[in-house]
Amino acid sequence: MMEIQTITTTPFDDQRPGTSGLRKKVKVFQTPHYLANFVQSIFNVLEDYQGKTLVVGGDGRYYNREALHIILKMAAANGFGRVMVGRGGILSTPAASCVIRKYQTFGGIILSASHNPGGPDDDFGIKYNTANGGPAPEKITESIYQQSREITQYRIVEAADIDLDTTGEQQLGDMRVEIIDPVSDYADMMEQLFDFDAMRSLLSSGSFSMRFDAMNAVTGPYAREILETRLGAKAGTVLRGEPLADFGGAHPDPNLAHAKELVATMSGADAPDFGAASDGDGDRNMILGRDFYVTPSDSLALLAANAARVPGYAGGLAGVARSMPTSQAIDRVAAALGIECYETPTGWKFFGNLLDAGKITLCGEESFGTGSDHVREKDGLWAVLFWLNILAVRKQPVADIVHEHWKQYGRDVYTRHDYEGVSADGASALMEQLRERTGGLGGQSFGDYTVELADDFSYTDSVDNSVSSKQGIRILFDNGARIVYRLSGTGTEGATLRVYIEQPETDADRLEHDPQETLAELISLSATIAEIEKFTGRTAPDVIT
Repeated sequence: MMEIQTITTTPFDDQRPGTSGLRKKVKVFQTPHYLANFVQSIFNVLEDYQGKTLVVGGDGRYYNREALHIILKMAAANGFGRVMVGRGGILSTPAASCVIRKYQTFGGIILSASHNPGGPDDDFGIKYNTANGGPAPEKITESIYQQSREITQYRIVEAADIDLDTTGEQQLGDMRVEIIDPVSDYADMMEQLFDFDAMRSLLSSGSFSMRFDAMNAVTGPYAREILETRLGAKAGTVLRGEPLADFGGAHPDPNLAHAKELVATMSGADAPDFGAASDGDGDRNMILGRDFYVTPSDSLALLAANAARVPGYAGGLAGVARSMPTSQAIDRVAAALGIECYETPTGWKFFGNLLDAGKITLCGEESFGTGSDHVREKDGLWAVLFWLNILAVRKQPVADIVHEHWKQYGRDVYTRHDYEGVSADGASALMEQLRERTGGLGGQSFGDYTVELADDFSYTDSVDNSVSSKQGIRILFDNGARIVYRLSGTGTEGATLRVYIEQPETDADRLEHDPQETLAELISLSATIAEIEKFTGRTAPDVIT
């Protein structure tokens, strides 16, 4: 007979989930009752889960194991019949989505702060995914937040911690705990989607080499199993493949600023042919060729344009979608294919309805996230394998494939400037003054640029008709150029102001120019219009991608 404890508690006022769950410093989550309050708030919102199966796992960052033990004991106390847990407490975010969908479970709790740093002084996160495998929609996350403001007690069983490191079933009170191989289900799915024979031939040809930087994060075991074991890539192809609680002191964000070792490896005449990286929880990707960087926006467009070359997508695409700040490169491909392209707010949950309704097959964000209808999360390693499949079929260098794409579809010259850790008050004031000015910007000229439309992006979901407003300030120019301002919802301190700058280019002689040079006037204009220095105190961005 299990002993259930009912613990009296008081609410915390800072548990509103962001674009991908609740993220705070580890020390905040270690505050007595803090994690338990939020977990109980999730359970209080859910209905008809008694006796059902829950999936739980995380990216292995600091506090992952401790949090898992609390969640398991609370799941048992609240009436779940079974919990599936990745061995060692590990499940990449896309793998968790895969397991939820494959075994048709009630849903899942994923422990991750994605690309944010890990360690005792750094970040932790938690989010709830529904039965479709995707992040809970806003109506659920808002209900969780309201519960967190009213909570007075939580339920937990008094029991010893279970063994997280041994595959098989254990009992926790009246609830079964099944420790599963965290990699196999996901790897099997990849083998069904891609031409492993062609990829294996490429990797064993002797004329092709690649490097995958797992950044001491969760994707390491997945990449080693798929790339080195199943596809036969040379040992050592996967760099920094051991998941570490603090990511080896590195910032597990696969971009040019934080994956400098890989970028250096991919430079020079003797560099590998193909390079890639993933992030803390395995849902982001960066793609590199020899001396060549592929922007996430271009990568999404390339995948769509070449989808017919990949077995899992050879039947055609139902449609595609991108987040609003993502470049319009995918729009051009969709038009050529005669399929719909949807523009959504930032946040993967907005793609979920479109995927579930069969309206789209591929989707992506400029923040290094790409995915498809195989799961309901973005998927870093999947994108890398998609590229590897294309390279195996086309037998061309990465740079040549991208250049040919630009010549066929035109190029959306694109950059993102991030101002990190700025004053939250200053960032909010900047956005508010832009919001107030949008109505008066139409028709104004700034040098060679005339504003056609300025607005605060609002989205009406084509499936459930829900409306999401205040999703980013857009300034659209009459030559097709854009500037977009948005505050990120993935950080834990201060605010991150993201500025997205884009200009279409179809002149064949200018397609390969450096984006920072091509966009120099727009970049300067973006700082002037928003008065970035006045509101943030910054004269330059922290990260440029």
